[in-house]
Amino acid sequence: MSNIMQYRGYAAAVEFDAEDDVFTGHIAGINDVIGFHADSVAGIKAAFQEAVDDYLAACLKAGKPPDKPYSGKIMFRIAPEIHARAAIAAQLAGKSLNQWGEEALAEKAMRSR
Repeated sequence: MSNIMQYRGYAAAVEFDAEDDVFTGHIAGINDVIGFHADSVAGIKAAFQEAVDDYLAACLKAGKPPDKPYSGKIMFRIAPEIHARAAIAAQLAGKSLNQWGEEALAEKAMRSR
């Protein structure tokens, strides 16, 4: 079972607050803070879609480009030993380090859902 919803390229994780008897969520992967809530499953789906649509409309009205979830470019620093081991593993697999890294990240990301 997943608590992740997707709509128009945006994603959100939903949680249930048993104390208040309400579902809450926030759009993930953007700099703007966009939250929504509802008291039913159907309601939270509709609230999420409405939040995305309202966000896109507000950006358009303000003449501001909406944050896109992600560009597909990643740059991060790792220990030289890990870099070396990853490069060797990629070469032994007959792949570029980018291809190998993308597969490794995708595998790990799928397990976290």
